Amino acid sequence: MFRRLIASLLIVSLIAPIPVQAGLVSTQRMLDQERIMKVVDRAEVRAQLQAHGVNSTELKARVAALTEEEAAELAARIDSLPAGGIDILGAAVLIFLVLLLTDILGFTKIFPFTKPIK
Repeated sequence: MFRRLIASLLIVSLIAPIPVQAGLVSTQRMLDQERIMKVVDRAEVRAQLQAHGVNSTELKARVAALTEEEAAELAARIDSLPAGGIDILGAAVLIFLVLLLTDILGFTKIFPFTKPIK
């Protein structure tokens, strides 16, 4: 009886394969995240972020958690900044907006004035 059950299960599993998906980490996402981290690691950016109360280790974790689309958008904004340097206020506002967006989407809870969408 037990052998018959096992044999039946094996036959069913061979005939009807279970679909499996493997997710690949996007190389472009990794490149975008590296570009973002280079900007975040600059001394003047870190100083401004700390002045606004943003923890650098928490920020790095958030950058690592960005989706491919979010990382691409943020990296594109960084690329469109003036060549003479980065506007610290603009970078701080951009990072604030990213943090605010992740709060609203419910991925994190940093700002007490946000409510995640359901």
